[in-house]
Amino acid sequence: MKIKNKIKITVNGKQMQVIPNFSIKSLIEILKIPLNKIAIELNKKIIDKKRISKIYLKKGDKIEIVHFIGGG
Repeated sequence: MKIKNKIKITVNGKQMQVIPNFSIKSLIEILKIPLNKIAIELNKKIIDKKRISKIYLKKGDKIEIVHFIGGG
């Protein structure tokens, strides 16, 4: 069954389609990004990572995910 009601969002400058009521937590999981080393911005506001399972994406949302990498 194909879901027709997908919404368009932008993640790090690239357009993506997700189903309605898709949480930021689900997005992070499908992108396979380790949660402990990132900062998340939704529509130019930094998101508290403790709340990501309760924040649902809407059409046109813009998400920026910064992944911190250490080195030496």
